[in-house]
Amino acid sequence: MGRALPGTSHRRLDAPGDPGHRRTTKGVALVTGASSGIGAAISRRIAVEGGWELLVSGRDHVRLQEVATHTSGQALFADLATPQGAEGLVRDALDAAGRIDLLVAGAGVGWAGPLHTMPAAAADQVLAVDLVSVVHLVRLVLPHMLAQGRGQLVLIGSVAGTVGVREEAVYSAAKAAVAVLAEALRYELAGTGVRVLHVVPGVVTTPFFERRGTPYTRSCPRPVPAERVADAVWTALVRRHEEVFVPAWLRLPGRVRGVAPALYRRLAARFG
Repeated sequence: MGRALPGTSHRRLDAPGDPGHRRTTKGVALVTGASSGIGAAISRRIAVEGGWELLVSGRDHVRLQEVATHTSGQALFADLATPQGAEGLVRDALDAAGRIDLLVAGAGVGWAGPLHTMPAAAADQVLAVDLVSVVHLVRLVLPHMLAQGRGQLVLIGSVAGTVGVREEAVYSAAKAAVAVLAEALRYELAGTGVRVLHVVPGVVTTPFFERRGTPYTRSCPRPVPAERVADAVWTALVRRHEEVFVPAWLRLPGRVRGVAPALYRRLAARFG
């Protein structure tokens, strides 16, 4: 049996979209971006809970295989920056497990600097991985979830997509689009048994900033461990939440921006 969550009365995510229903067979979870960071942490959390056949995907062969070994998962190598990446990954996942009950779209890349200095290739990569691949993964997985009448989509966004971040214009735009995608899908999928969870992390202690080539230098928000995001994701799945901010106080800037945009922009210009 998996480890119970605090405050959940020992409920487990026994079937995607129906936490109180016991399955006779394992559910199948596909996690992208699983070779490091949030994706790897979520993969480890799913493995701890038990009851899942885990498929982990990423581009780093060595690190992904380490995660697969640690979680008793199956490694599926995929480059989601390419047009064929999402299609090939979903095909491989279905070939390996026959279905997908839980999709965690966790792959992400970033780039920091003034927009006018951003190389075209970098802009294309951020949009391809952070937005386009998410659209195609969901588009390809949905028919199978709808046919079985249940499923769970977990879309990893960012606080940058809620408020916009200076010198991260393309990344902010991509994550904002993911947030709207999640909202639109909730309306579209109402009553189908397929649920959507939008995850909004702040700054997370991962190799993300090393890979983008610019370190994180702001004093606020403070970075949180990837494991904290993974715990929040699992709690939100079990409690059937539709959106979760990590840490929770990050809801506040978006609310201030919504009710007092001029004040928010003055504060953002002053404090970054």
